[in-house]
Amino acid sequence: MGIFPVSAQKEKELLERMSSLGIREEEIEETFIRSSGKGGQHVNKTSTCVYLKHLPTGIEVKCQQERSQALNRYRARVILAAKVEQLIRGRESEEIQRIEKIRRQKRKRSKRAKEKMLADKKIVSQKKRLREGVRTNND
Repeated sequence: MGIFPVSAQKEKELLERMSSLGIREEEIEETFIRSSGKGGQHVNKTSTCVYLKHLPTGIEVKCQQERSQALNRYRARVILAAKVEQLIRGRESEEIQRIEKIRRQKRKRSKRAKEKMLADKKIVSQKKRLREGVRTNND
């Protein structure tokens, strides 16, 4: 087993991604804090929240998603890698692409698209109205 409690494949992918982005373990300042929220006595007794600071970029990450400190260490590094990638690659980064996709989905329809959609709805409603008339006396 490796450094983190995840499959060797996931750990290898994370380490490769970090090295491709130029993130070295020596450049990461890691501290552990007590988590807050659900978890009861276990959370109150152990410092499972992981705080990472990438010294060259100044990016800070805090992760307390899991009850396990080791798993939070892994997840924090994944988040840190994503943030560094966003900083380096800018527009092409996954996060920005996701935000742009949501923005496109919420954007108002064009007039033509709206008219087409309403025409389709009207056809469907007419079909349904025509079906209503085919009832027998047994209903």
